[in-house]
Amino acid sequence: MDCLTAHGTLRGSDGDGQDDQKETEPHVYLSKEEVKEKIQSYNSSVTDKLKMTLNSNGIYTGFIKVQMELCRPITVQSSPGQGTCAHSNNETAFYLPNDCVNTLHISSTNTVREVIEALLKKFFVADNPAKFALYKRCHKEDQVYICKLSDREHPLYLRLVAGPRTEMLSFVLREHETGEVMWEAFSLPELQNFLRILDKEENEQLQILKKRYAAYRDKLEEALGGVLKPG
Repeated sequence: MDCLTAHGTLRGSDGDGQDDQKETEPHVYLSKEEVKEKIQSYNSSVTDKLKMTLNSNGIYTGFIKVQMELCRPITVQSSPGQGTCAHSNNETAFYLPNDCVNTLHISSTNTVREVIEALLKKFFVADNPAKFALYKRCHKEDQVYICKLSDREHPLYLRLVAGPRTEMLSFVLREHETGEVMWEAFSLPELQNFLRILDKEENEQLQILKKRYAAYRDKLEEALGGVLKPG
């Protein structure tokens, strides 16, 4: 599991075994009685009514909140009615706002990969789930760490162990880092949509720059006119 501090420094990637051990949290097996006690403790601390429930078979269910921090547009079948979008046939390339938070009801058996798929399905996202990764944001020793979770981890277990306070642990959906992007997962219409959006944004930025330099030029010419005016 790769972890970044809030300043973007990778922990445990320099060969230092201590850092790597500190950022890696193995899944500790909990007995049914321990799970029951943790759920009771968890529910007694909940303030938003999103409690966990232990079933007779030992599987428990509950809620997690996931913040969507997506830099690239997602492809949806219909426009959700907010954000910036560009259309191509029946699909829409759509930018989600960074403050978008989604609440999911899941079970202790659901993996990270299943949570990602459920999130995309909830937003009617047509993109390949392999393009995305789920991260956990946590506080340790007065620092904030962003850790990429493996596909096999269980988010509800992490939520239970950390407790309900999101400042101690929260989940974030992001695209894979640039070096990890699975370009073969993108369809041709998606790539064409991205290019159209990039062209549009480039045009907008060029117009802003042209206006800014035109304003500077006017001020300089005005200042020069004052200096050269006979006097």
